[in-house]
Amino acid sequence: CGLDLRVDAGEMVAIMGPSGAGKTTLLNCIAGIDDSDAGEIEVAGMAMHGLPEGRRTHVRREAIGMVFQFFRLLETMSAADNIAIACRLNGMNRRAAARRAADLLDLLGLGGRDTTQASALSGGQRQRLAIARAIANSPGLLLADEPTGALDSDGGGEILELFRLLHDQGQTIAMVTHDPSIAAVADKVVTLRDGKTTAQTRRTDALTDPPAPPIGAVP
Repeated sequence: CGLDLRVDAGEMVAIMGPSGAGKTTLLNCIAGIDDSDAGEIEVAGMAMHGLPEGRRTHVRREAIGMVFQFFRLLETMSAADNIAIACRLNGMNRRAAARRAADLLDLLGLGGRDTTQASALSGGQRQRLAIARAIANSPGLLLADEPTGALDSDGGGEILELFRLLHDQGQTIAMVTHDPSIAAVADKVVTLRDGKTTAQTRRTDALTDPPAPPIGAVP
């Protein structure tokens, strides 16, 4: 099919290309939101192509975190509950989920906003909350679709720094972006056009040391 992508443990990969190149579709197929028409997709040793929808959902909850450009928060719920519900859906008990939510809110600079309704947060805060929700279950792979696209330059810079922190802590990240500042800190940049890989470049100073435990991982 002309599309070839490998994301190794601990890598940050930036996926770039013009509108309509297939970037978001690729992320949705990796996440199991959509099923691919052909080819092979493997996440954490699990072949995703052709997997029943229920099983894809299970893999996504267990192994994948997803950050969307326009947040997709539960707007009428509190910041803490937006995170806790992701934990509860993955089998965590209520008390542990509340503790996990509080820890992540503190970690991502949202301490004191636990009872604030998601709709009342600023754009940058909403994206931080979306990232907290995405890493709530310590996923092996974090996918992000234009995570700075809906933010101003200051908010986008804050989110970039947060992704750099996650990466430094060993989080594996695949991120669709038009932002060259993100591409500049990624270990690898993959360019798509018309659903095909047209280029792959690797930063010459990308770290090769084994990754550290993911940020905020549950012991």
